[in-house]
Amino acid sequence: MSDSDLIGRARQGDTVAFGMLVDRYRTPVFRAALAALGSREDAEEVAQDTFVAAYRSLDGFRGDASFKTWLLSIAWRKAVTRRRSVTAFMRRFVSPPLDAEWQVPDSGPTQEQAVMDADLHRHVKRLIAGLSPKLRDALLLAASRDYTMDEIARLLGTPAGTVKWRIAAARRQLKVRLAQVGYGHV
Repeated sequence: MSDSDLIGRARQGDTVAFGMLVDRYRTPVFRAALAALGSREDAEEVAQDTFVAAYRSLDGFRGDASFKTWLLSIAWRKAVTRRRSVTAFMRRFVSPPLDAEWQVPDSGPTQEQAVMDADLHRHVKRLIAGLSPKLRDALLLAASRDYTMDEIARLLGTPAGTVKWRIAAARRQLKVRLAQVGYGHV
């Protein structure tokens, strides 16, 4: 069944039809929120909030963009708002380790390689977190490989050319900063 058929049914109160839309777009909505927030728990909450907001605003969906893009724009706005509020709270009350949210266990063929990989991973995550939000958001959305450049552009409210430039600029900055901490070969 097409999105437009499901949307029409959902607008008439068919919650099963809306549930089918949720099932169809659960993963990309979650991944967009995760890219913006870096926390699975926060991303799950934003994803839930996104679908609640979409259901309540379904009559406002005009179809100018795809339903997926409309949903992702809701998710992105909610995630960025949450990130700003969480960041403000953290700045005022807590000073966590720089890479606490970004730690992902690495595995390597040897213990030495695992330590080196974990060290590089820690540096990359810290450096990504240090990018300006405009560069970081574009880079993380592109790195997820879930979205086309046009979808990223719509999510960020920016032309696709600007998104491409931001991704390239973020990569250049990461490369320079990694070289500064001894990872010139990356």
